[in-house]
Amino acid sequence: MADDTQDNEWQEWWDARVVAIEKVLGKSEGMIGHAAIPFEFGPDIGGAADIIYFKRHIPGVVTVTSELIGHDDQIQNQLGNYELMICHRDGEQWGPNLISRLAHYTLQAELNPGETMDIGSIKPEEATISALLFFDYARFKVKGREAGLLLCVGITADELNACLNGRRAEVEESLKKAGIYPFTDLYRRSVLPPSASNASL
Repeated sequence: MADDTQDNEWQEWWDARVVAIEKVLGKSEGMIGHAAIPFEFGPDIGGAADIIYFKRHIPGVVTVTSELIGHDDQIQNQLGNYELMICHRDGEQWGPNLISRLAHYTLQAELNPGETMDIGSIKPEEATISALLFFDYARFKVKGREAGLLLCVGITADELNACLNGRRAEVEESLKKAGIYPFTDLYRRSVLPPSASNASL
């Protein structure tokens, strides 16, 4: 009976969070990216979050974790209880795999909009991005709980350096003007002009 209750509660949260996210991103695709090892098994043995896909929100593929809203162990951020989101222009799987694994980190540390995370050790070979910059993409409620989507955008080393030197707003504006935001393009040039990049070194 206890297992049935847990299963029903899990399904209720799954359904509620998907409905809330679809109000922001449009109807999700039929497929779900199921982790080979379920999230609840923990990161030590490779547990990762399931992923849902959206192809109608922007001209590209949006992927979002769907394990965290409703999870009481997550350290809530400025959005409340949140899911991780990343966008690619095509079916690139690096981003979905990254946020699927990164989901467990949100149970250990608070990730907020405007913060960065170095990903130099796990970026694809020859990729020009070296960190993530987090954005407040959406806020909503799920079963009365404050919740939202934390967008992860890949940034280059000099963009990261600028963020760390108090120029995050400039980086964000430049990403948007260049048509990069909200996408993570793995192999691209910096959006900062050379003079600005050099000045921050």
